[in-house]
Amino acid sequence: MDMVNVIINGREISVPKNYTVLEAARAAKIDIPTLCYMKNVSKTGSCRMCVVEIKGARNLQAACVYPVSEGLEILTNTQKVRNARKSTLELLLSNHERKCLTCIRNKNCELQTLSEELGVTDIAYEGARNEHAIDDLSPSIIRDNNKCILCRRCVSACKEIQTVGVIDATERGFNTKIATAFNKPLAETACVNCGQCIAACPVGALREKDNTDDVWAALADETKHVIVQTAPAVRAALGEEFGMAIGTPVTGKMVAALKALGFDKVFDTNTGADVTIMEEGTELIERIKNGGKLPMITSCSPGWIKFCEHNFPEFLDNLSTCKSPHEMFGALLKTYYAEQAGIDPANIYVVSVMPCVAKKFEASRPEMGNEYRDVDTVISTRELARMIKQAGIRFDELEDEQFDDPCGESTGAAVIFGATGGVMEAALRTVAEVLENKPLDNIEFIEVRGTEGIKEATVNVAGMDIKVAVAHGLGNARKLLEDIKAGKADYHFIEIMACPGGCVTGGGQPIRSAKIHMDIDLKAERAKALYTEDKALSVRKSHENPYIKKLYDEFLEKPGSHKSHELLHTHYTKRDLF
Repeated sequence: MDMVNVIINGREISVPKNYTVLEAARAAKIDIPTLCYMKNVSKTGSCRMCVVEIKGARNLQAACVYPVSEGLEILTNTQKVRNARKSTLELLLSNHERKCLTCIRNKNCELQTLSEELGVTDIAYEGARNEHAIDDLSPSIIRDNNKCILCRRCVSACKEIQTVGVIDATERGFNTKIATAFNKPLAETACVNCGQCIAACPVGALREKDNTDDVWAALADETKHVIVQTAPAVRAALGEEFGMAIGTPVTGKMVAALKALGFDKVFDTNTGADVTIMEEGTELIERIKNGGKLPMITSCSPGWIKFCEHNFPEFLDNLSTCKSPHEMFGALLKTYYAEQAGIDPANIYVVSVMPCVAKKFEASRPEMGNEYRDVDTVISTRELARMIKQAGIRFDELEDEQFDDPCGESTGAAVIFGATGGVMEAALRTVAEVLENKPLDNIEFIEVRGTEGIKEATVNVAGMDIKVAVAHGLGNARKLLEDIKAGKADYHFIEIMACPGGCVTGGGQPIRSAKIHMDIDLKAERAKALYTEDKALSVRKSHENPYIKKLYDEFLEKPGSHKSHELLHTHYTKRDLF
């Protein structure tokens, strides 16, 4: 790698020549404040919080976009720099709704943190403020422009990373705001509810629709049998809300906390993931053998499904008809489990704890239920953390507990659903063994792991070369589908996850600051927790789960049966793009 020598605050260091001043300072262990900057998401230099002095330049320069060069001299901490940053921050605060104590981002707000670090102790500029109506019609996302600082990180996440583009900066000057076309509510746009805008927002201008009151009410209702199920990615991130290191698996403590909250049963959505593999794997085999629509594309990610409905309706027949794991499990809890436990399904209340705010929208879809809704309420990882804190539970001191029987059993294949490539790998473990009718020598399909945007592989199974692809982040999904439409790519099976990195960095996961994103790859660290748990389990293939075998023997008959299709499969609908 080509290097250059730069001088930062009088100290000479050597850095890669493609670095910006911000990255060079970071390498020198010097923090420069930022707001509009977020690694791999937004780099515009528009907020002016990261200004520095460059020798020879007339004006202060934005460190996040200024490239290094040989001999460049940089000053990051002069009086001029400090005054400029503080004045910029004070101007931002003058038009900001300063209700910090009741804000969802209190103590996890980049604006609040900067105010403390830069010594802002009072409001220097008082005057007119914009007043905006709160957009709370979406089942997943609430927009509050009264707290917006116009950093445009949400715009970059939506437009550049996800290529959805339903929000952008509108108006000019003092009237500038982030809005949808024609100021429609998000619910009336092609928003896919992925929540990546929430994850990018440094303040409280974007947040998930809070459903914790619904859960507390259900727990207080003595007529309800309240079941909670947790997605695999939740256990890889929940600990961060309680001060634990990124990527710390907290499965046992999470279960203990849920039992302490008063749920009647605590189950693992991984059981539903194992069922998904049985149904989806069978569907793939039938399509390959009988000339069905290929490539078959996974349907576990509701953000991806809605994106496809809006943008690529010609691929709707390529989607697997399988419901997502938590919806499948919800359907089984209100039928098979209800029957086994002797409980009226009308009295069963299912709560899904998900890393994904699009699951809130998914649960409200009319297709997700028959006589009863499959899932009654969805809460995010963040919402669960808030409930645990409200209950006064000392999470880090809890002793590990196990998921409840009989629905708590799951496999390593199900655990890795939360990482990009995990659904593909889990499916291949089962499909390969079923088609070859013998155990695999190696069940780890390393070629579909990792954080590359698009991964491709050819897997030889029973004498057939099965071509597969994995895409995460909707921008990568768009590129992949456009290549297929143009005849540049040809596959049998495709996994698509709406969120970059998959569920581990879903829109409902703990929000980490731009400073942390500079040093840590959240996608990789959280995924490690899932692969570690997979490797530690004795059963790592969905079709070997004893509970799944019993489920089919006693209730579903076989994968792809009429009853399976009635309960566990669904259909999708073309939606307008505007």
